[in-house]
Amino acid sequence: MTTTGTCIPRRNENIRQVLQSYVQLTKPRIIPLLLITTAAAMWIASEGSVEPLLLAVTLLGGTLAAASAQTLNCIYDRDIDYDMQRTRKRPIPSGRVQPQHALIFAIALGVVSFVLLAVWANLLSALLAMAGIAIYMLVYTHWLKRNSPQNIVIGGAAGAIPPLVGWAAVTGDLGWMPWLLFAIIFVWTPPHFWSLALMIRDDYAAVNVPMLPVVAGEKETARQIWLYTLIVVPMTALPIVPWGPLGATYAAIAGVLGALFLQKASQLKQAPSDKQLARSLFKFSILYMMLLCTGMVVDSLPVTHQVTVAIVQGLQQLAQSLALSFG
Repeated sequence: MTTTGTCIPRRNENIRQVLQSYVQLTKPRIIPLLLITTAAAMWIASEGSVEPLLLAVTLLGGTLAAASAQTLNCIYDRDIDYDMQRTRKRPIPSGRVQPQHALIFAIALGVVSFVLLAVWANLLSALLAMAGIAIYMLVYTHWLKRNSPQNIVIGGAAGAIPPLVGWAAVTGDLGWMPWLLFAIIFVWTPPHFWSLALMIRDDYAAVNVPMLPVVAGEKETARQIWLYTLIVVPMTALPIVPWGPLGATYAAIAGVLGALFLQKASQLKQAPSDKQLARSLFKFSILYMMLLCTGMVVDSLPVTHQVTVAIVQGLQQLAQSLALSFG
C-alpha cells in the first residue's frame, strides 16, 4: 500500500469539527443495516421477547465493532481514497485526522466492543464480533479488494456476521438458523454491492481496484447480479415453517420483497449500462434487507402469533359453517 497524496497538513478545527471527523471515519450510514440484521436474529432467537439490556448492549457492541472495522479500512485505503474523487474528502486523505490517531481510535473501539459483549452478553458473541473485524480487514480489505474481482463475494462474509453475534448473545451457541441468516446476507451482498460498483465503475478503474464491472464489464456484472438474486430470493423462504421458526407474516413480506428484487435485477440485466437502474437497485437492496429483517422481527412477536392463530381458527370455522350450509 502506498501513501501517495496522504501527507496533507492538518487543518485547524474546533472540537465539534474534530468529533465530526472521527464519526465520519466510522462510515455511520453503513452501520444501521448491520444492526437491524443483528436485532432480527436476536428477536427470532428469543421467540419475540428480547431482554432490553441485552439488546442495547449487543447493538452497542456491534456498533463499536463495525465502527472499528470501518476506521481501520479508512486507514488502509487512504491512498486510493485520495485518488478517488468520491472519497477524497474523507477525514484521513483530507488531512483532518492523522492515520496514527485513527489507529488508536479504531483499537479503542474494538477493545470496548469486546469488553461490552464479553461481560454483558457472552464470550462467543464477543469473539464473533472480533472475527467480523478480522475478516473485513484481512480477507476483504488486505487480501481481496485490490487483487480479485471476487473480492466482495468472499469478503462479504464480514457483513454477514452480525446475525451470528445477535443469536449468540441470546442463546450462547449457534444452530442452523443463524447460519441460514448468515447465508442469506452473504448471497445478498454481491447484488447489493455490485449495483453500487456499476455506478462508480470509473472511480475503481482509476485506482486499479478490480471490481467486477471494471474487470468483466457492465453486461457480465448485471448477469451476475441477476444470478445471485435468483439464489437469494428462494433462500429467504427457508426460515418459514415447517422448516423454520417464521410464519405467514414473514412469508407475505418476503414474497412481495422478493418479487420486487427480481424485477429490478431483471431490468438491470436488460439495460446494464443504465446507471439510474443500478442506483435504483442499490437503494432497493438496502430497503429490501431492512424490511426483510423487520418482517422477521414482527413475525417473531407473540402478538403476531396470537393474531395469526385467531385468523386461522376463524377461517376454519367459516369453512366448516359453509360446508354445513351447503351440505
